[in-house]
Amino acid sequence: MSFGFYAFFAPVSYSADPDPSSRGFDTHLGYEADLLTALEAMEGAGLSFTRHGIGPWDDIWLRSGGPEYDIVGGGITILDSRTRDAAGKQVVSFTSGHVHFRQSLLVRAEDVGRFFSHADLTSDVRVGALADTTGERRLLELTGLVDTAGALAAGTRVETPAGTVTADGSADYTINAATESPALEDRRHLYPPSEHMPQVVYLGDETGEPALLDALRAGRIDALARGEVGNLDAANASGGAFAVTALDDEVELGGFTLGIEDAALVSCLDEKIDYLTDNRRIGYAEWAADPNVFLHRAGEAD
Repeated sequence: MSFGFYAFFAPVSYSADPDPSSRGFDTHLGYEADLLTALEAMEGAGLSFTRHGIGPWDDIWLRSGGPEYDIVGGGITILDSRTRDAAGKQVVSFTSGHVHFRQSLLVRAEDVGRFFSHADLTSDVRVGALADTTGERRLLELTGLVDTAGALAAGTRVETPAGTVTADGSADYTINAATESPALEDRRHLYPPSEHMPQVVYLGDETGEPALLDALRAGRIDALARGEVGNLDAANASGGAFAVTALDDEVELGGFTLGIEDAALVSCLDEKIDYLTDNRRIGYAEWAADPNVFLHRAGEAD
């Protein structure tokens, strides 16, 4: 089976070489890579994955079940909205959740006290985000930039390649974790209508979150909104330069997507993923302590 994976979400899913033209781009590393290897190792499973790196994040979850990939992964949060195409028709299904996510902020270490929570983000603060991620969605929700339906607060100005548009509070200016209104596509910068809300800077369309990390390090943004797992990994790798703050209370689950017609394969994968993760009692923390934890479970199933 052909497995497409997001190439820029260390340590959950990433390529050995970030250059899409290199052979190493299709070498899969991280938490999900080791989970897949354990699936292949399970006696009698008959599973084998040919892995291919994917650079662009946009609608990555919809690229499974077609001519490109049988399965797609890469730290994708399970959302019903991500199973549907632009017409609202369900075209993919998610497997059982295999990893827990919580959203957070990554900041420079000296700014921990300044940005302790999302309530500390004001209009002079620039927060980096990758468009159409749950990191972006929760940032906008927690700061009041969108309502529960995803409609931008009236007066929000959004820079796009076609020019600047101003939201009027209606559904014509909506952002959620799966799609956005046509007027907001390829957004580059969001300016809030209130001093109690932050600016949002969009980077990493093609090169992923490394572009956001570079911007944080260089001071072009003040914080990065994304999952706790990735932010903790970046903080640990920064030598004390970065720190994680503003942990969200909401917990998300990540899974793989397959074509809607592949129900039997989804059921097969669910059974095996649930076993390998001990029904989600084994997750990122256990893998970080022992990257062979899933292989050990696979061996015990023989």
